[in-house]
Amino acid sequence: MQPIRTDSPYYGFMESLLIASFPPEEYRELDCLRTFTDHTSLFHNNIILDEGTPVGLFTYWDFSDFYYIEHFAIHPDFRNGGYGSKVLQHFLSRFQRPVVLEVEIPVGEIEQRRIRFYERQGFLLWQAPYLQPPYRSGDEYLPMYLMVHGELQYDSDFEQVRDTIYREVYQV
Repeated sequence: MQPIRTDSPYYGFMESLLIASFPPEEYRELDCLRTFTDHTSLFHNNIILDEGTPVGLFTYWDFSDFYYIEHFAIHPDFRNGGYGSKVLQHFLSRFQRPVVLEVEIPVGEIEQRRIRFYERQGFLLWQAPYLQPPYRSGDEYLPMYLMVHGELQYDSDFEQVRDTIYREVYQV
């Protein structure tokens, strides 16, 4: 995993993979992403490299009590090769605070597989109502679940985690 800015030779790869991997309602406008990448200290935009070849993207936020993974994707040509597990385990071992991420409600096989992947990495699914605020004006809130890794408990931490994500990531 290597931090990137918008002047990185890998930045175009990162944007293309983001667009290909997520529906438009699940990522911010690209101009805004570029601003966050270059000017928001809590936000970290990373490229995943294998011997100099870009294979994925990994964006996260560094909050005082936890990390929030915003986007994580492996290029389709490199999926099912163990990259996702290796990157996530590297991240979890490098950073000692709890980690939070959003997942879609598991209505289909893809969503169920994604949740099982994170569970195999040690994440716990908080099956409680959570709405992802819209990235774009006019879009709707999206029903999601949160998954957590580390010392966070739903009963005592959910509201603080949600409020931090809402305020910092979605600016609501």
